[in-house]
Amino acid sequence: MSGTSLDGVDAAMVRTDGIHVLELGRTDYRPYSPAERETLRSALGREDGSEVEAAADVVEAAHVELLSGFKDAELVGLHGQTTLHLPDEGRTRQIGDGRSLARALGVPVTWDFRSEDMRHGGQGAPLAPFYHFALARMLEISEPVAFLNIGGVANLTWLDPLREAPETPGACLAFDTGPGIAPINDLCQVRLNAPLDKDGGLTSAGNVDPAILKRLLEHQRYFSRTPPKSLDRNSFSGWLSEVDACSPEDAAATLAAGVAKAIAVALTHCPNVPTRVLVSGGGRKNHGLMALVSDALDCPVLPIEEVGMDGDMLEAQAFAYLAARVRSGLPTSAPGTTGAAKPVCGGTVSEP
Repeated sequence: MSGTSLDGVDAAMVRTDGIHVLELGRTDYRPYSPAERETLRSALGREDGSEVEAAADVVEAAHVELLSGFKDAELVGLHGQTTLHLPDEGRTRQIGDGRSLARALGVPVTWDFRSEDMRHGGQGAPLAPFYHFALARMLEISEPVAFLNIGGVANLTWLDPLREAPETPGACLAFDTGPGIAPINDLCQVRLNAPLDKDGGLTSAGNVDPAILKRLLEHQRYFSRTPPKSLDRNSFSGWLSEVDACSPEDAAATLAAGVAKAIAVALTHCPNVPTRVLVSGGGRKNHGLMALVSDALDCPVLPIEEVGMDGDMLEAQAFAYLAARVRSGLPTSAPGTTGAAKPVCGGTVSEP
């Protein structure tokens, strides 16, 4: 998994039959260098061209380097790096070629998870909800629960683990809530020449500007739209200019408050209030942001480590799980998770 925060590549082993999560194995991480990160940034918002080709070279080399250490893998799930995602226009681009990865690793690679879903009218994202459902079953959760991933973009899965399967009507509702840590990361890059707000120190030190916060939330009709729905990383890039006049601390706090309020609005779209919200992704390490999210919601908000999971590796595990589902011809998305017309098995398997 190489996500919208552009920090690096996560890899995780899962033993699964495509239905149950039987065992979670070892994990590893390969950070992008500052130069590689800039190459990836230059490709954002593009479908093709020299910038995209250069970024694809970076992504593929990093994946091969990391995955070469997983000698016992029987199947690889490749998410790729999203450079463009405009589902309402029927356009999406994830760089990283599963065919070349399969040749380099000598094992089958499942990839291109989004295209088939979008051909059936879906948003092509988010794709982790079916894994969240299997995880809730593994954790023996028996009440409605929400999984919140705060990466560059934030996305929410509300689920009822007592339903028969993740594609069963009423089992899963999933969608992007709005921006995650992308605006805060971009603020740190522009103002401080730093890739992120480490541990949320900047966010915690700032004061929220209520007038700017109101403008941030009024900007977008997206929040009131009925899900399923999904976003491009840069859909909320205009938020950065709104905090131009603020100190870095107040800017970070105000952006984080916008993220938290968007998540609170997202929960109003769910069938009922979940018993708890389990948070994964880099945003859970921003203590200031997590405090704002907790204040904004009417249920417990917990880092997913509280139930024994690794919040950095959940998305990578999800694509390992989805790879097995594709290999078995099982659905990977449904009307409740992406808005597709019917449950869809999305993905291509490339043999070495």
